[in-house]
Amino acid sequence: MLGKKSKLSRIITLAIIILLALLFTFPLYWIITGSFKTPKEVNSTTPVWWPSEFTMKNYEKLMSKLKAPLYELNIPFSQYFSEDGEPVAAVTGPTVPGAVRWLLNTVWMAVAAMLLTCITSALAGYSLAKKRFIGRGLIFTLIVCAMALPKQVILIPLIREMSSLKLYDTISAVIFPIVGWPFGVFLIKQFAESIPGEILEAARIDGAGEMRTFTQIVFPMIKPGVGALAIFTFINSWNDYFMQLIMLSSTKNLTISLGIAKMQAENSTDYGLIMAGAALASVPIIIVFLIFQKYFTRGITMGAVKG
Repeated sequence: MLGKKSKLSRIITLAIIILLALLFTFPLYWIITGSFKTPKEVNSTTPVWWPSEFTMKNYEKLMSKLKAPLYELNIPFSQYFSEDGEPVAAVTGPTVPGAVRWLLNTVWMAVAAMLLTCITSALAGYSLAKKRFIGRGLIFTLIVCAMALPKQVILIPLIREMSSLKLYDTISAVIFPIVGWPFGVFLIKQFAESIPGEILEAARIDGAGEMRTFTQIVFPMIKPGVGALAIFTFINSWNDYFMQLIMLSSTKNLTISLGIAKMQAENSTDYGLIMAGAALASVPIIIVFLIFQKYFTRGITMGAVKG
């Protein structure tokens, strides 16, 4: 009797998980299929669950608007000497559809923010967890308090700072504010707390320096946390529409979400165009999650088992 109840419980649990998975993946399904629908099917009052005929017109429209150079390599600090205050480009890539440049901008922004945040958070989290120095507790308290501070509070000082550094309306203006993410430091500190002090002491006795100890001993032990933080940072940076809207204005520097909003404003309500842009923007996030999903799962359950 007990075995039958256990089997029934597993079946019910599996059914609930499948139902939740379908609910969460349905928006992605609707966006992808909608990007291949005709305008009539997209705007139909009766839901069209599957396109009667697949069309690429939405993607063609996405790729035919607002041309921009694929990349630009600017001369450092050239904006201080140019007549219009704009950076001087040393190398300019070929002209491509704006959506391609926007997607490249967004990928570069998210990847750079992810790498820099993981590096700084790993170093800071390890130091706060395993190093003893004056003010350690106060610094960690300030970091925890900063986690509850809305970004809107520091928006005006941040804009003034980026403007004074001549970084406003550049991708760097969106990357640098994310690098010092308090949540990242907090997350890595929790992982580093579980590292046995005896291992670090043994490394010092063997003559390992701080950098070698961190790279060869500490980092492999906190790698699940760093992997989870990589996903969190990538998604947070990718979806930070508010900061992108404030910091970026010129067409060539827009992200994919801002670019789609700009195209939408110029082309009235075109849901097929929006869905094509959203489907294109979702590809990098899916790829990053598939790469780091093992670390993401272990990072979510970090407090379940203590060694």
